[in-house]
Parts: sequence; structure tokens; C-alpha cells
Amino acid sequence: MNKDSRRDFLKTSAGGALAVGWAGVAADLAIAAAPQQEASQPAPVPQPFHPFALGVIIGIGNDPDRAIATVHELDLPTCQLEIGRLDDELVRQVGAALRKYHIVATALGTSGPGPDIYNFNEGPLTLGLVPRTYRAQRIEKIKQCSDFAKQLGIPAVRIHVGFIPEDPNEMLYREVVEALKEVVGHCKRNGQDFLYETGTETPITLLRTFEDVGLENQGANLDTANLILYGKGNPLDALDVIGKYVKNMHAKDGLYPTNPRDLGKEVAIPHGKVDFPKIIARLKELNYKGPVTIEREISGPRQIDEVKMERDYLRKLIES
Repeated sequence: MNKDSRRDFLKTSAGGALAVGWAGVAADLAIAAAPQQEASQPAPVPQPFHPFALGVIIGIGNDPDRAIATVHELDLPTCQLEIGRLDDELVRQVGAALRKYHIVATALGTSGPGPDIYNFNEGPLTLGLVPRTYRAQRIEKIKQCSDFAKQLGIPAVRIHVGFIPEDPNEMLYREVVEALKEVVGHCKRNGQDFLYETGTETPITLLRTFEDVGLENQGANLDTANLILYGKGNPLDALDVIGKYVKNMHAKDGLYPTNPRDLGKEVAIPHGKVDFPKIIARLKELNYKGPVTIEREISGPRQIDEVKMERDYLRKLIES
């Protein structure tokens, strides 16, 4: 996963709203503008959305209005936010943009401090809460993000927990469980779900972690490609193991790794190994209530064009 691609998303996007509509959902998703308050006291943004409401991951960067405007122009009613800095002025700007364009933020994602290297050699040493070197700082960062999200009424915080050890007898596994209890508990006190993004561990390891942490506000952010990119499983089969925990979803496609040091290749939907028709159907069987958030980890105009094509493809599946 390329953190920079995600955060760069929409910086070069074109203006102009799309003519395509999703009238039935859009009407229900419309959010009344909140009353004006002092700039230092932004009103929380209401968060109603339909099951399977389409969205996209966006990096807020230094221009929240432009980023959220592009979600609106893509005719998508929801988004997941990627945030770097955390301050009151950004809270105000993001809240104002979400209200202005009637966009629902379904989760807030973050990473760091410290490096995040998405491969099989450095990944276990740098990602999430697993590495001891960065753990204490990252626990505090996640708590700050939870507090930031609370001010905006965002219902979930999402992170890569890291390469959770498969052996539950390892000391490192027990340490990660204790760290998770701390951050999941903080989110619970803020009235939020804490979402584990799938990919860096097998589904059964993730299920074991849910049960050992033991808090009801845990959930999975099912990244449909990551399980394939990391060679950890098939997302359709994973639903048999963790389906009841899936609360958010990243719609992304990819190929299995063939180099033992690097992840598989991410590709545009539906050109990879993810069986989206079966996954959408299975999620409906599981009475899934969350959004479907598009993630395309490239940059530039091609990214926008492919997100539009993926949006249209997924919309047909969801509405069928």
C-alpha cells in the first residue's frame, strides 16, 4: 500500500460535477447544513448513510475544500479521510467542507509517526502497532485521531495494525493485544468503532485478535485487494471467518505476489483476482451495513478516470 498515493489523491483532480446521478441514495444521504457556529467550535457533522453507499479514500492535505469538492464531483456520497496533521483549524475546515458538499465521512485513517514500508522485509519492522520502536508514539497518535474524529462526528478510526504474529504464544502477539485494548478502548469512550484494515495477517489471526482484545467496538475494514496483495488469503473466503466483524470495505483489486520480498500488484477493478460480484452478494447475505469505499493507488488524471469506471461498475453490482 502506497501511503503517498493515497494522500496525494485528488490534488490534481479536475473540477466540474459529473452528470451521472444516484438519485435514490443521494436524496436519502443529503445532510442538512449545520447551524453556523464560532470558527473554533465546529458542529459535528451528521453521519447517516445507506448500506453499500459508495465513496472514495481522500487525502485532505492542505486544501480540505478542494478534496471534498472532488468527492462531490465524482458523484460519491461518502468518503474515508486520510489525515496528516491534527489541529483545530483543520477540524473547522474539514467540517465546513463536509457540510458544504453534503459528504459523509465514514472513517478517519492515519499512520505514523515513523516510517511505513509496505513490503515483506521492512513491513514487519515499520507498520502499525506491532513494531516496538514506534508503538508508544503511535498509540498516542491514534488517540489524537480519535479525538479529532469525535469533533467531526466521524464514527470510526481505521489503521493498519501491522503484521500481527500468527503464533498467539509469542510475547509480541500479547504486547499487540494490550496496545490494541488501549486504543480500541479510547475509541469506545469516544463512541467510535476501531477498524483493522485487512491484509497483513491471515483472517484467522485477525479473528483471534478480535476475541482476545474483547471489545465490541472492534471491526474489520475489509480491503478486498490487500489479502491478495499480501498473499494472506482470498477476500471472499475471508468472509466465512471474519464476516460478522466487517464494518467498512475498501473496493480495490490486485494480483497475488510472485516476488517473496514485494507485495502483489494493485490493478484497476475488475482486472485482478477479486470476485466482486460474489463478494457483494455475500456481504448482502451477511446483512452488511457499511459503505463501499473505492481505493485506487495511483496518481494523476488516470486515477480519476479509473475511479469513475470503478464507481460505475460497483454501482451496477450494488443495485442489481
